[in-house]
Amino acid sequence: MTYEKVLYSLNDGVARISMNDPATRNAGSAQMGEELLHALNRASCEARAVMLTGEGKAFNSGANLADAEDILDDPMRDVGQLLDRYFNPAVIAMKNMEQPVVTAVRGAAAGVGCGLAMAGDLIVCGEESFFFQAFCHVGLVPDGGSSWLLAKAVGRVRAMELMLLGERLYGPKALEWGLVNYVVPDGEVEGKAMELATKLASGPHSLGVIKRVAWAATDDSLESALINERLGQREACRTDDFIEGVTAFKDKRQPQFKGS
Repeated sequence: MTYEKVLYSLNDGVARISMNDPATRNAGSAQMGEELLHALNRASCEARAVMLTGEGKAFNSGANLADAEDILDDPMRDVGQLLDRYFNPAVIAMKNMEQPVVTAVRGAAAGVGCGLAMAGDLIVCGEESFFFQAFCHVGLVPDGGSSWLLAKAVGRVRAMELMLLGERLYGPKALEWGLVNYVVPDGEVEGKAMELATKLASGPHSLGVIKRVAWAATDDSLESALINERLGQREACRTDDFIEGVTAFKDKRQPQFKGS
């Protein structure tokens, strides 16, 4: 596929995927959704870590509402079709891929863009950047997984506040509430995110197992989590990276993991 609304590059095991429609602040469209899903699936086959960001002044400003004007007279209109085809599968791809995903939020992460940002395994946010559940301002409901991701990260009460009042949540408070991992000056967001992704890309195969059991734990009972951890531990200890890790520990040196 030839990308226009997405930029893709692969260096040192890190796939950099950037939403690329700065004129609309990277508003979600059918073309962007299709390219983004393709890029994520591609990264799952050839990268060891992923960094997702947006070009220009925003991460993603949500669905392009200009596209909805043509269907306002249709009583059977359904603005969620792009979710089914592209953006919901993109969020699921981020969750299910073996590779750790770092999201770099500079500017607005609004609407479905908020869901994409929160689907990262690690989230870096700018000091003046923000998450924006804008749906109530246009008579819609949260999408892109936002209702689940928000409630899991900050709790039901705070999630309700953000969704019902539709107020911006800036980086510092997002960090205080536990929604993001790092807050840095806006100009340093991508650098910090790439630093983390590069570190993850040099890690052992077990990082993918850690990711899998951690996501599963958000849904499962303690008993299920214990089983998942047990199975994951068996998988991880049968890798070459485990042998390298133990050998390096014995030799008192830094391990050189190959991701296998």
